[in-house]
Amino acid sequence: MSSGTITTRDGTQIFYKDWGSGQPIVFHHGWPLSADDWDAQMMFFLSQGYRVIAHDRRGHGRSTQTDIGNEMDTYAADVAALVSQLNLRNAIHIGHSTGGGEVARYVARAEQGRVAKAVLIGAVTPIMIKSGKNPGGLPLEVFDGFRAAVAANRAQFYIDVPTGPFYGFNRPGAKVSQGVINNWWRQGMMGGIKAQYDCIKAFSETDFTEDLRRIEVPTLVMHGDDDQIVPYATSAPLSMEFLSKGTLKTYSGLSHGMCTTHPDIINADLLAFIRG
Repeated sequence: MSSGTITTRDGTQIFYKDWGSGQPIVFHHGWPLSADDWDAQMMFFLSQGYRVIAHDRRGHGRSTQTDIGNEMDTYAADVAALVSQLNLRNAIHIGHSTGGGEVARYVARAEQGRVAKAVLIGAVTPIMIKSGKNPGGLPLEVFDGFRAAVAANRAQFYIDVPTGPFYGFNRPGAKVSQGVINNWWRQGMMGGIKAQYDCIKAFSETDFTEDLRRIEVPTLVMHGDDDQIVPYATSAPLSMEFLSKGTLKTYSGLSHGMCTTHPDIINADLLAFIRG
């Protein structure tokens, strides 16, 4: 079992964990988190005999706090560099939220033989922002609000998000975990504010339509229908329209953070898809 860093072409160090052996599963985290957000999945799939790999996106977690390259093309290039360095073949790429966009961009461009399957969980695909082409999207003002909150008082915002909408802890009868809230805050505060600020544009304004069209491997789309961060109706069903080998799995009443709140359900479905 190991962890370490790779250095990309622009000198950025990308931190990663690489545990176990067997078919590789690569996990791509959401904003503004880190590889640690995949603890429940890493432990489970390691116990199932897989090689599990998760990295901290540039500017996030333990990777270099860059002020450049905080956009999807560079994120995908960083993944390609990691995949090349670790010589991963026939890998499953699983992305949550912003990481789902990263998976779409990477898998669409990956070298032959590198990717076996892909999974998009609560993903920002095909595009989040409202426009003439995407009338159901969220208005720019929503993301301007995110940017203003990060710039003004990131520490408080990173308590408010997990306490409220991210895990559905603002819903009546929700089973709230203070540890989960604290861990979200810890991960967020490890990253660099400039990279996290820039990443808001990357996850909200990047159009992944052509990436989804280019993906040729079987792809599982998983989404909670009570996702308050990436609304279900304008993401998962629309992504399916562009995927040639897509399967949609909808989770009634589950939140954006369902990998953490309901790992038993999510892990079982991921395992079935990977083995299928």
